Amino acid sequence: MATFTRLQVAEVMESTGLVPLFFHSDLEVSREVLKACYNGGARLLEFTSRGDFAIEVFRELNAYARKELPEMILGVGSVTDAATAGMYMQYGANFVVTPVLREDIALICNRRKVLWSPGCATLSEIARAEELGCEIVKVFPGGTLGPGFVKAIKGPCPWTSIMITGGVSPEESNLKGWFDAGATCVGMGSKLITKDVLAEKNYSKIEEQVREAMDIIKQVRNR
Repeated sequence: MATFTRLQVAEVMESTGLVPLFFHSDLEVSREVLKACYNGGARLLEFTSRGDFAIEVFRELNAYARKELPEMILGVGSVTDAATAGMYMQYGANFVVTPVLREDIALICNRRKVLWSPGCATLSEIARAEELGCEIVKVFPGGTLGPGFVKAIKGPCPWTSIMITGGVSPEESNLKGWFDAGATCVGMGSKLITKDVLAEKNYSKIEEQVREAMDIIKQVRNR
């Protein structure tokens, strides 16, 4: 079962503004990355389910988080069907993120009161997601839709909370654009946890990059 309620997860998403996205097939590497993100100040991480036996890595990673990083909220991303969502929730996923709007996933997550964030690219999809109980909608692909899309949505629907994924980078100009447009939080993957840094196993660099990204988010929000 999830350790954190969906309202707790939504609150941390909003308060920190950053959800690192990450997948690696090696459990030890995944643990080190999770710890680096935690030490850098992140309190959420979306483990993207994109490889063979990913759920087995997640199971061990979540057990590690519960024991060693008690404030870390670990969830799963890239989920495309309810059966997979249910499997991850059996291993304690605290939130479920999908690339598309799937009502079967909404039902199973709501039944267990786990936060789910579907990928939406139109106002109609966003409205349907909210009718299905979504707290924070994932706007995807962000790089294609752009900050202008977010600003346009927030005009007629100021109650909509949006997480941007895709097209997000740790540069101040990029982050300022998203938060000025009205984003609640951003999901950041390879631009934050880069392949080069992973290849070098430079976990202190990941910690530094996460801390810097969070500092920038705090600064642009307070302006």
